[in-house]
Amino acid sequence: MDWSKSLHGFVVHELDPAVRVRVVRPMPDLDASLDAIVEDLWRTAARRVAEGGAGALFNGRVFSADRITPTEITGHITEFRRIVAQMEQPELFAALGLRPLAVCGVLRCADGVPFGRRHPAAIYQPGMWQLPPAGSVDPSAVAADGSVDLAVQVLTELTEELGIQPDQVARPRPLCVVEHPGSHVSDVGIALVTTLTGAQVLQAHRTHANAEYEPLIVVPFAELADFVRRTGDLMVPSAHAFLARTGLLPTPIPAPILEANPRAAARC
Repeated sequence: MDWSKSLHGFVVHELDPAVRVRVVRPMPDLDASLDAIVEDLWRTAARRVAEGGAGALFNGRVFSADRITPTEITGHITEFRRIVAQMEQPELFAALGLRPLAVCGVLRCADGVPFGRRHPAAIYQPGMWQLPPAGSVDPSAVAADGSVDLAVQVLTELTEELGIQPDQVARPRPLCVVEHPGSHVSDVGIALVTTLTGAQVLQAHRTHANAEYEPLIVVPFAELADFVRRTGDLMVPSAHAFLARTGLLPTPIPAPILEANPRAAARC
């Protein structure tokens, strides 16, 4: 199967293993009319998510990339409500220019790879299967000098979502960034390796993790390609690229799938 077809329209940004991520400017102000649009979309989305049983949205702060190159990602910290507004109304990218960065771990355990299904009322990619751990890059990963540690973020998500401690995995390794053509959410694939078995991962999840995924499963290596094929459009597209980059899918995806658009990457 040609997994690249699952990424039609997405932009794959190549990354150096030693890529640097930095906050380089403050969050820009919004004019009153744009802020009103953002607030209305935020309130509507928050109400929908709450009514769907996915919990309450929180207007925290997350990192948005202004520019993505193989060696450096630069950007600023923004409000989550602005990101939600752009998700709800993608044409707002022209005014907001947000490219929210999220870490997405590809956890290779002793006998398989974990997958989790998102809540059907989640604000982003509801009901879809994804590779855990995953989450937005937030200020907890930002140092005083503005440098952003992607490893800190993905290991925090690892403990929260799977109940696995940082010393139970090898050093995280960046793979590439996959940018969604509509929302411009930009997923950073990060390879993680542990000696834990799938059964131990599931036990850690039951005992120590949050309820981010229902269900969480571990797919044996020999069944990965069939599982991804069977889930079809219910698998988040970036997972195809990340699994191929780690050699876990039988048909490698060419690198890159699509030429990263320099103008889109630099736009804000």
